[in-house]
Amino acid sequence: MPRHDLDQLTNDQLQELIHSLLWQLRLTDAFWFIYTEKRFGLPSAEELNTEVWAKAGKLAARDIKERFKINETGLDAFLRAFGFFSWTMMVDYRIERSQDELILSVPSCPAQEGRKKHGLGEYKCKEMHFKEFTGFAQEIDPRIRVECLFAPPDPHPNDMYCKWRFYLSSK
Repeated sequence: MPRHDLDQLTNDQLQELIHSLLWQLRLTDAFWFIYTEKRFGLPSAEELNTEVWAKAGKLAARDIKERFKINETGLDAFLRAFGFFSWTMMVDYRIERSQDELILSVPSCPAQEGRKKHGLGEYKCKEMHFKEFTGFAQEIDPRIRVECLFAPPDPHPNDMYCKWRFYLSSK
């Protein structure tokens, strides 16, 4: 559909289109990983996934900043931009905000739960998300640092896959 045809859609149709595109993105990501794992093995799939999402996180933040005119910096700017990130609309991120930091936790991970549903084990996503979140955060503000509190392959509670801390560096 050419871009100008989007103007002809109703608000309800635009929302359905967004939901469809997000579902398609999730499918593409899942099957890309599964077929890469089948062909090259899990370690290679994890490594390639890390490279892809490091770049995708950074470029997504850059695009969001430009499209939504996010010119400020800091954790509030990160939160504002992160709200427009496609995965924020697909993953049930829980974000706790305090004056000095953000804690992002993931009680329900579609990728890990999908793997479990199909008899596959968890994959190591810690490095991939670290690079994805760092690329995204530092595109918003180079002072933002990311700390992984836990993520696969780390042990984690049954009701929580991962937890991340975002804070501003004093340097």
